[in-house]
Formats: sequence, C-alpha cells, structure tokens
Amino acid sequence: MSLEYVLLVGSILILVSIAIAKLFDNLGVPTLLLFLGVGMLAGSEGPGGIYFDDAGLAQSIGIIALVFILFAGGLDTSWREVKPVFLQAASLATVGVLLTALAVGLFVHVVLGVSLLVGLLLGAVVSSTDAAAVFSVLRSKDVSLRGRTKPLLELESGSNDPMAVFLTVGIIHLLTTPGSTWISIATLFVIQMGLGAVLGLGLGNAMVFVLNRLKLAYDGIYSVFSMACAVLIYGTAVTIGGSGFLAVYVAGLVAGNSDFIQKRSLLRFFDGLAWLSQIAMFVALGLLVFPSRLATVMGAGLLVSGFLMFVARPASVFFTLLPAKLHWNEKAFVSWVGLRGAVPIILATFPLLAGLPDAEVIFNLVFFIVLTSALLQGWSIPFVARWLRVDAPLEQKRRYPIEFAPMEGVDTELVDLIIPYHSEAAGKSIIELGMPRDSLIVLISRGNDFIVPSGGTILREGDAILVLVNKDNLPAVREIIGKQKKSGAL
Repeated sequence: MSLEYVLLVGSILILVSIAIAKLFDNLGVPTLLLFLGVGMLAGSEGPGGIYFDDAGLAQSIGIIALVFILFAGGLDTSWREVKPVFLQAASLATVGVLLTALAVGLFVHVVLGVSLLVGLLLGAVVSSTDAAAVFSVLRSKDVSLRGRTKPLLELESGSNDPMAVFLTVGIIHLLTTPGSTWISIATLFVIQMGLGAVLGLGLGNAMVFVLNRLKLAYDGIYSVFSMACAVLIYGTAVTIGGSGFLAVYVAGLVAGNSDFIQKRSLLRFFDGLAWLSQIAMFVALGLLVFPSRLATVMGAGLLVSGFLMFVARPASVFFTLLPAKLHWNEKAFVSWVGLRGAVPIILATFPLLAGLPDAEVIFNLVFFIVLTSALLQGWSIPFVARWLRVDAPLEQKRRYPIEFAPMEGVDTELVDLIIPYHSEAAGKSIIELGMPRDSLIVLISRGNDFIVPSGGTILREGDAILVLVNKDNLPAVREIIGKQKKSGAL
C-alpha cells in the first residue's frame, strides 16, 4: 500500500468523521460511536472494503492518541474546581475501578464459565470510563451539571485510565508468567503510580519553567516544544517503570493551572490535537473490528454489559463514595454515566498481542460492550440528568474579539469581570471609578454588542468588562467593581 494511498484514505476518513459529527451534533449521539461507525463502514466488511487486522498498529495509534488526549484533558482541567472532589475522584479512579473489575470478573467466571483470571482480565479491560463522551452529549443538548457532579466526573475520567492499564497488564503477566504472585503485582502498582505522579509533577513544572524562559523567534515552535514535552514525559515514565498515562495527565494538570507564555494558543492547539487524536484512534479501532464476529458474542455481551451498567458500576460507585457528602441522586448519576470509550478497546488489543487463547473473543466482547454502553447510556444521559435533578443550564463561555498573551517580565493580565446588580459602579463613567493607575478597561460586552470605551463611557449593571490590570492591583479593581450601593441609595 503506497504512502499516497494511505494519506488519501486517511484524510477522507477524517473529513467524513467531522462531517458526520456535525450532522448528528444536535441529536445527542456520542462522538465515539460516530467515529467507530466510520471505521466499521470503511473496514473490510463495510462499503469501504479496507482490510485492516494489525492489532499492533491500532494499539500504537491508540497509545499515541491517548498521550495527547490526556495531556489536553489535564490542561483544560481547573484545579480550583476539582480540588474539593479530589479525594472522591481519586477513590473512584483507583478503588472504584478495582471493584468494577473484580465484580465483572467474578460474574464472567460464574456465568460464562471461563477461568477466574480470564474473567478478571475482561473486567480490568472494561473498568475505565470516558466522561468526555458524557460532556459531548450534554453540550449537544445544552445541559450542564450542578454541584460537584461535573468536576467529579471530569477528574475521575482523566485519572482512571492508568489503573485500568495497570490491572490489564498485571493480569496478562499472571497469565503468561508462571510463578507470578499478586503481591508482586501490588508492589508494581505502588511503584508505577508513585513514579507516574512524581514525574508528572516534576516534569510538568519543569515544562512551565522552560516555557517562560524560552525566547523563540517563531510562535509556532512553542506548540512543537509542548507536544514534544508531552511525549517525553510519557516516554520517560514508561522507560523507568512508571505509569506514563498518569504522568502525562498530571503534567497537563500542572501546566494548565500555571501561567506561561503562549498559554491561550497552546490550549487551542492541544484542543485541536486531541480531536484529531480521537478521530484517528476511533476510526482505527473501528477498522480493526469485523462486525460479523460481533454476532457470535451478542448474547454474552448483553449479559456482561447489563451487569456492568446496572450492578458493577453502581455498586462500586456507591461503596467508594460512601464517606462522601454527596446526595443520592448525584451518586446515582455518576453510576449511570460510566460510559466505556476507546481505552477498553485499546486494552483489548493487549491480549491479542500477548497471544492469549481467548484474546479474539475478549476483543469482540469488549467492542460489543462499548457499543452497547454508548447506545443505551449515551442517548439517555440528558433525560437521566433531568430526572435525577442534577442538570443545570449550559453556561456558554463568553468570547471576545481580542486576546492578551502574557510575556516574561510583564506582570499584567487581562481579566473578565461582571458589573453586579446594585453595584456602585453602575451608572458611573469609567473616569469616575477611580481605578488604579495601571488598570485599563479595554472592552465592554453589553448584550450582543462590544463597546470600545472611553473615559466618559457609562457602565451598566450586567456589563461584562475586560480589564488590563497589574496582578498586584487586581483585588482593588474587584473591590471597586463589586462594591454595592448603600441601602436607600438611588
């Protein structure tokens, strides 16, 4: 197969995936299902007729894609929002994943009659969730989540993949290496997770430190540098025996909550790179499956998928969150939205490459479970959110026609503030506010209009203003804008 042909077909599949995602954007269909569908239609048993059965290549594409997806997810995660639910999310990402894998493994062992280790392997493969699919469905229906539900799901989904990877690799090691013990696996877990977290923290801070001291002639090189850093962090962690996925997510989290040069442009770059990675990963995995073989596992797949959705996931969530101060409806929603995504399918290629006897059956079962999860849970998420009363109106991020990129040696930032109702600032001209000397209101958003102000511009309640301000004077500016009128004042 020539390179030209690969490039032609690859670009067509990406464009078709984007077009289909746009077409079904308002129907609430999880994008993972659409991209998998494109791959299956393009595959050997679909109209495309592309024969693809290279599990190793599909796994490599998936791992590379996950590196960028997890790093971008860390960059986009606000530590201020997820900090209150850190312990709960960490418990779900570790204990919750372990309990899910154990429950599914025992169920498969008893009901399907396979060996206990093979059952646990299947449980480990399907134990991680994909909350990105959840939020894409909610956004398509203009639904958000209230309280701590959103940050809890966000942090859990970003941090539970390393546990699923570890369990899968560990059980395969037990199956293929006689004499291995659970104690050695537990010791390996502590080492991998510990090294991954430490390296993520250290290298994430190092990346920010270097970015703020680089003086590159071309802005585009910052994106190249950051992308190379993400790959370096993953490769370093894996090479020394740590969890590469945990390291790269933690590094993204550290960088995303720090100030560095070209941050806005890098966030946009990694957002686009994450989408490209998702499309490439899902399409490749869709190409890998043979739909006719899914029919042979349909009965077992429905049993396992039903147990996972209605028993294993809810039981692990309610048990893990038992000490948490969450309402029952929040726990119930977290239980229901445990969508399976690309990670289980990628992990299902591990037994194939290890040459395990039941590897093909496991892969087909996992693929069927992911499809079932996306079809049943994905469609119902907005309705379940409303039924359990955890929904809230979707807050669209305000977009402005100007941006500000922080530079080394410049202690100034562009902040977005709202003129509160009954604020003393409302009804006054900008010059009457008495703003600090090095603070400047550069733009006002009023309704659907943008106003470039002058000193005589009168502010109104509800105005959104962009203020260019020295960081030291930001508290004073917030006090001026937020000060309320005295009772009885006109």
